[in-house]
Amino acid sequence: MIITGLVLGIALGIVMQRGRFCVTGMLRDISLAHTWRPFTALLIVIAIHAVGIAGLTAAGIIQPEYDPFAPYAVIVGGFLFGIGIVLAGGCASGTWYRSGEGLVGSWFALLFYGLSAAAMKTGALSGLNSWLRDRTVNLTTIHGSLGMSVWWLAIPFAALAAGLAVYFLRTDSTPASLQAGWKKPLHLYVAAVLVGLLGIIAWPLSAATGRNDGLGITSPTANLINFLVTGESTRVDWGVMLVLGILVGSFIAAKVTGEFRVRVPDPTQTVKSIAGGTLMGVGAAWAGGCTVGNGMVQTGLFTYQGWVALAAIAAGVFVAAKIWLHPRPTSVPEAEQVPFESFNLNAPVLGSSAVAVATSTGLREVAPAVFALDTLGSVCPFPLIDAKEAMNELDSGESLRIDFDCTQATESIPRWAADEGFEVTDFHEVGDAGWQITVGK
Repeated sequence: MIITGLVLGIALGIVMQRGRFCVTGMLRDISLAHTWRPFTALLIVIAIHAVGIAGLTAAGIIQPEYDPFAPYAVIVGGFLFGIGIVLAGGCASGTWYRSGEGLVGSWFALLFYGLSAAAMKTGALSGLNSWLRDRTVNLTTIHGSLGMSVWWLAIPFAALAAGLAVYFLRTDSTPASLQAGWKKPLHLYVAAVLVGLLGIIAWPLSAATGRNDGLGITSPTANLINFLVTGESTRVDWGVMLVLGILVGSFIAAKVTGEFRVRVPDPTQTVKSIAGGTLMGVGAAWAGGCTVGNGMVQTGLFTYQGWVALAAIAAGVFVAAKIWLHPRPTSVPEAEQVPFESFNLNAPVLGSSAVAVATSTGLREVAPAVFALDTLGSVCPFPLIDAKEAMNELDSGESLRIDFDCTQATESIPRWAADEGFEVTDFHEVGDAGWQITVGK
C-alpha cells in the first residue's frame, strides 16, 4: 500500500512544478511586493484541507490525532524555519520539487535539511529537540478550546478564501505568457485547489498503511536519511514514498516541458543553501512540521500549533527578506565597451560598428535604448529583484532585456510587468530552462 504514497507524490510534484507552487514566495511577497495575491493560494489549500478533513473525520474514515501544543518550540522553530527557507530559496516541498528541476543549490539544501531534521528527531540533537518540545500547554485545537464544532471555523474560512480568490481574479492584470497549451504553467489558484484535493486524498491512503497523518515533508525526509545511513527498512513508510514521488513528478514535468537543466549555484548561494537547509531541519523539528505539515495540514485541523507555526514562519521570512533579499552588486566597470556581436542576445543587427556600453549600474546598452540584464544562475526571487532595480534606472521609452534561468521567474517577471503597466515586447526560450524577456518602460 505504501506505493500509493509514490503515486500521489508524483501527482503532487507535477502540480507544484507546473504551478510554481512555493509557500516561501507567498509569504515573501506580502512584504516585498506588498500583495496578498499569492498568499491567497495558501489560504485556498488550507480551506480545502479544513473542509475535507472535517468531512472525512465526521464520516469516520480518519481519526486525526493531536500533539500537545509546545509554544516555545513552535515559535522558535517556526522562526528559524522561516529564515532557512529564504536562505535556501524554497520551503520544504519547494526544495524537493526544485531539486527535480535540476537546481544543485536545492540538492545541497535538501541534504542538510534531511540531516539536521534526522539529528533533531532521532540523532545527536534529539536532547536539544526534547528540551523545547517537552514544554507543553494544555491546548490542541481552537474549536476544542471554544467548545464548538470544527464546521463553525471551516465553512467561514472556506468562504473567506473563496472571496479573496474571486477578488484577485477579477482585479488581476494579465501577464505575458510564453508557453501555450499543455506546456503552459498552471494558474497558481488552480494548483492550490489541486494541492488541497491531493492533501485530502493523502489522509485515508496514508492511514491505510498505519501512518495516521496526511501530507508531510520533514519526518519523511528525516526517515529517508535514517534509512540511507542505517539501512532500517522500517523507516521507508508512506511518507518517504511521498517525498520521493514529489522529486520524480517534478523531474517528469520539468523534463517534458523543457524546464530541466542542471544549474550549479555560485559559492555564495551554495553556502546559503547549506545554512538554509540546516535551519529548515532544526526549525521544522522543533515546530513539529514545515510549511506543509504545519502550514497546510495543522492549520486545516485548526490546531494552535499550525497557526502559531505559520505566523512564526512568516516572521522569519519577513526578517530574512529584509536582511538578505537585495539587488545583487555588480562589478561591471563604467564605460567599458564590448563588441555588440559578442552578446548573442537576439537583438536587432545594428551594424559592425555597434557596441554594448556598460553603465554605472552594470547594465549594458546592446541596442539604442535597450539595456541588457544578465541574471543567469540567480535563484528566485533575485531575477525579479534585480529587474525592478534596473528598471528604476531607466527612462521612459527605454527597454530592459532580461536573461534568466529561474523557472519561477517565467511567472513573476511577466506578472510584475503587467502590474506596473510595462509592455512586454519579446519573450522567448533560450535553450533548455533558459528564457529572455524584454520589458519596455
